[in-house]
Amino acid sequence: MPLSETPIAAPRRRILFLVTEDWFFWAHRLPMARAARDAGFEVSVATRVDQHGARIQAEGFTLLPLAWDRRSANPFAAVAAIAALVRLYRREKPDLVHHVALKPVVFGGLAARVAGVPCVLNTLTGLGDLFIDGDRKLLRAVVGLALRLVTRRANSLLTVENGDDCRFLTDSGLAPRDGVVVVRGSGVDVDHYAPLPEPADGPVTVAFAGRMTANKGVATLVEAHQRVVARGAPLRLLLAGAPDPGNQTSLSVEQLERWAALPMVEWLGKVADVRTVWARCHVAALASRREGLPVSLMEAAACGRPLIATDVPGCREIVADGDNGLLVPPDDPAALADALERMATDADFRHRCGARSRAMVLSDLASDRVGAIVVGHYRALIARSAPSRSASPVTS
Repeated sequence: MPLSETPIAAPRRRILFLVTEDWFFWAHRLPMARAARDAGFEVSVATRVDQHGARIQAEGFTLLPLAWDRRSANPFAAVAAIAALVRLYRREKPDLVHHVALKPVVFGGLAARVAGVPCVLNTLTGLGDLFIDGDRKLLRAVVGLALRLVTRRANSLLTVENGDDCRFLTDSGLAPRDGVVVVRGSGVDVDHYAPLPEPADGPVTVAFAGRMTANKGVATLVEAHQRVVARGAPLRLLLAGAPDPGNQTSLSVEQLERWAALPMVEWLGKVADVRTVWARCHVAALASRREGLPVSLMEAAACGRPLIATDVPGCREIVADGDNGLLVPPDDPAALADALERMATDADFRHRCGARSRAMVLSDLASDRVGAIVVGHYRALIARSAPSRSASPVTS
């Protein structure tokens, strides 16, 4: 065949993930990015780089370091960050940008409009501290206005991780009803998080794994645990995770050390492989005030652990009360203590819940299933944007 007749392969479509921190991408969005890569997309990751840059690049993803601070609420810094994203999008020319979490959705969404990005997938991983804290009305109003703008652009889709968040966003007018779908996180690697036997020795153990912040309900969990210990039940509590200085509700090392000095409490700090935590415990607990879809509970469930959680958005997507665990009201140490004591003293119930947890994950939370759904959204958005690909970016 003459060279002039040799077919030219179509360029690979480019997807750019915008995430605040590299650890968050690695912990929460890696399965989704792998699914996109394996489906033939070229994947880039724009994020603040700390400890996971080399690992991200080893996956075959292009790493685009950002110099931003997710803690900052300075309006001048916000404008500068949005301008930097506009320059990034114009330089990289992605076919689709996937914004993950509130700040990337707002900043990246505004930048995408200006830069003329063809299509956008926005993901809210829970509604965050801003929508829990009742004192931040002005900031909440500004963010709400921005959300209304970015969720109503053409060729865009907003995904949330639970039905409660979907109803809140649509009922409050923050997003159009036909532009929001529920996607259950990034799923769980059910081979990596395989069923684990209960510990053979020692007391019954309950564990919390996650960032050590007030909104995770750690104080409530510790108080509930101490109530059970005071009743004479030999129940051990493991706290696995580190403070999060970037979060306004981060707990101090001093507070965590005081809790670790209490009877039957152990603070493990940051853990490299959370499976070692679930191998040491009988029950997983989360006393959070609100979640998107709690990864720690999904991973514990995949390992065959029964769950105790608060009856709040996100948690009740994972825990079916009386089936694979127990739900209790938030900020209620008495109810949580009763749930902990039941799990500690009723081995048959605990084992049934653990088996149901694993079955629940296999049914609709496996990462390959969730990844296929998200890749389907990528393809649909890009196909829908194809006729307008020649549209010019917005200029100032």
